[in-house]
Amino acid sequence: MKARLVLLVSVLVIASMLLTACPAPTPAPTPVIQTVVVEKKVVEVETVEVTKEVEKIVQATAVPEAKPIVTWFQYDQGNVDPKSDERAGNQYLRDAMPVFNKEFEGKWVWDNQFSPWERLTAKVVAAAMAGAELPDIVEAGTSQVNIFYNNGAVQDLTDWAKAQKWYGEMDASALEMCTGPDGKLYCIPMALRPSTVYVWKDRYPNGFPKTTDEWLKEGERLKAEGKYALTFFGSTAFNGNGAARAVFQNFVTFGGGYDAGDGKLKLNTPENVAAVAFLREMVQKGYVPDIAFAGGFQEEEAFKDSSAGAFPTGLFGYRYVNPLTAPSGKKYETKTSQDMLDAIAAGDVYLAPYPAGPGKKPGCGAGLSSLFIPAGAPNAEGAKELINWILSPEQNPAYVLGPAAGIPVLKSVQATEQFQALFYQQAAEVVAASHCVDIWPTVIDGTAAEEVIMNAVYKLIKTDPTADIAAELQKAEDEFNTQHQ
Repeated sequence: MKARLVLLVSVLVIASMLLTACPAPTPAPTPVIQTVVVEKKVVEVETVEVTKEVEKIVQATAVPEAKPIVTWFQYDQGNVDPKSDERAGNQYLRDAMPVFNKEFEGKWVWDNQFSPWERLTAKVVAAAMAGAELPDIVEAGTSQVNIFYNNGAVQDLTDWAKAQKWYGEMDASALEMCTGPDGKLYCIPMALRPSTVYVWKDRYPNGFPKTTDEWLKEGERLKAEGKYALTFFGSTAFNGNGAARAVFQNFVTFGGGYDAGDGKLKLNTPENVAAVAFLREMVQKGYVPDIAFAGGFQEEEAFKDSSAGAFPTGLFGYRYVNPLTAPSGKKYETKTSQDMLDAIAAGDVYLAPYPAGPGKKPGCGAGLSSLFIPAGAPNAEGAKELINWILSPEQNPAYVLGPAAGIPVLKSVQATEQFQALFYQQAAEVVAASHCVDIWPTVIDGTAAEEVIMNAVYKLIKTDPTADIAAELQKAEDEFNTQHQ
């Protein structure tokens, strides 16, 4: 524009010179040239002023640096593998973390550091004992409460929790499972994970057996059809974690258990001997497939292809057992947790209590998905705000449906539409019909106890089925109690 203005001025000057009659040319009028110079100066001044003003605005609106909230979850937001066992939790983090970070922009930023579940307990305890840096939140089950407490690894959250608006509607049994030996609250419940039995309806046309004696009869019938009564976590893999799954359900259904109530194991009891004898008979008679003892969660395959009619495990099992092929041949193949939910909605699969031992109530292991704040957490304030955010009515359903994979611990969330599905109705019925108990109410090192117990049970039902049950249980009991005096 300025170039065109200068050209126009030049043309006018030349025209003026041609039209004049004076022999001696007069100097070109200067006012026009001055106007151009003045305009240029004005533009320069305005540019300088605008630049300074922008600098002032930028300085005034600078975003403060957000403080990280470090979490150790068994889920990895960076893992996009659709076949990953933890894909539901991985996807939850990918969805939830940006929402949280935007809502708390400039204040907090969620930094999750993937920590495999089977190594998490030892990792936390080792860091606490060494005085090493711990995260702000640890996601774990309630079987870790006592060992974290005993090693001073986590904070007492009692007073803070009681002051939160969600506390009054929190499930009382869930709070009890987060309570340490001293009566203080050491974790915040996220979802209830009771054990249950997944059942293929067509494998049990007369209904799922209500007693263990009936189950033996059904086992013989299914064996004649080339099928199995059940599959379960029967290996010693993952440091004996199978002891906290179907094996515990089986012990409880005979009126037994593991915890003596004084921090020690009590395994050699008539109830526990009867429980092992039943499981041994199911295995030795061929009512359980060999794959149940292969490890690496391969036992799930026998339920996926419906060659086994039942699968006793934790409620969260629905998240992993897929794809599915029903006895009719119908396939559920989204290869996500939706497969089990769809099979239940269609009536091909249902949830049932574990068959009861003689004169007993069906056994059930109570468990939780829960969050801990480690002792010395660098950002405990941020950790508490993140916990409150996850427990909010807007966010809690996504967490329960995703990584928690259980039943809501908040009454208001239990009443929401998504938890009225058949799966949740049946889960509630199983809990109501069962005797659900905490696996480790007083035992401190539940991980070590699981390994000792599962080694003994595996020997008795698989590698040495003629061994004396009471003697082997006593041996395992003494081994643990001697090492954990």
